[in-house]
Amino acid sequence: HPTLPPLKRPDQDSRILHIALFSLMGVFLGVILLGFVTYCYHRYKRQGMRTRYRMGLEQDETFIPAGESLKDLIEQSQSSGSGSGLPLLVQRTIAKQIQMVKQIGKGRYGEVWMGRWRGERVAVKVFFTTEEASWFRETEIYQTVLMRHENILGFIAADIKGTGSWTQLYLITDYHENGSLYDYLKSTTLDTKALLRLAYSAVSGLCHLHTEIFGTQGKPAIAHRDLKSKNILVKKNGTCCIADLGLAVKFISDTNEVDIPPNTRVGTKRYMPPEVLDESLNSCHFQSYIMADMYSFG
Repeated sequence: HPTLPPLKRPDQDSRILHIALFSLMGVFLGVILLGFVTYCYHRYKRQGMRTRYRMGLEQDETFIPAGESLKDLIEQSQSSGSGSGLPLLVQRTIAKQIQMVKQIGKGRYGEVWMGRWRGERVAVKVFFTTEEASWFRETEIYQTVLMRHENILGFIAADIKGTGSWTQLYLITDYHENGSLYDYLKSTTLDTKALLRLAYSAVSGLCHLHTEIFGTQGKPAIAHRDLKSKNILVKKNGTCCIADLGLAVKFISDTNEVDIPPNTRVGTKRYMPPEVLDESLNSCHFQSYIMADMYSFG
């Protein structure tokens, strides 16, 4: 006689179903917890920087001797070994002393003004209060050790002005009267030499951004994530510098971690690679962001 398999008892099926449901709930709760911890971590970092810039708002400005240019101050800061920009109090002093001259641009993040500090022209990016995450990220990236490069927009200072409901977030950089590569190409006829100078300098800036520098004071690899002709500026000598780092991601090689900003902003669709548009990009693999930058650049 054939042997029939033993019948499953109803309570056994019920137990298996309960185990499966509890397992799924555990995974779901784990994902929510991980997301919450990540959000809290980035919020804590942002709050730390906000507190850092708010501390001593009533403090007297530091003394900057007459005749000291921005170039002098930055060179002194670099020779001191910090490699991450001017001291905070010097940044705040410069921000307080800047005279706004005229608005030269406006975007989804805020406005760009041409200003003057002791006769020197500077660019002042004024972020909307709702774009604090972009201001924080861009300030953080610009102050990364060994970030300064001739083909990356030169960072001067950042500051928070105002209290309560009225707040202005300032990012102060070098001023380039030629404007963006987008505007420059519309109004300028290029010969082969000028074209190659623009292309080579832009690639040099992107290469520096992507390169990790090892050492006691190393620099992490950084991907831009919003490369386009409007985010590349043209300098007086006909070379380019890369700007607008509010969406940038860093690669922390010690922990093999991709540091992604908690930012609601997205890049420009026309320049996005297919894997970003269809949301198939591997967000845990830093090389994916490098490749996306190269697509946007091309």
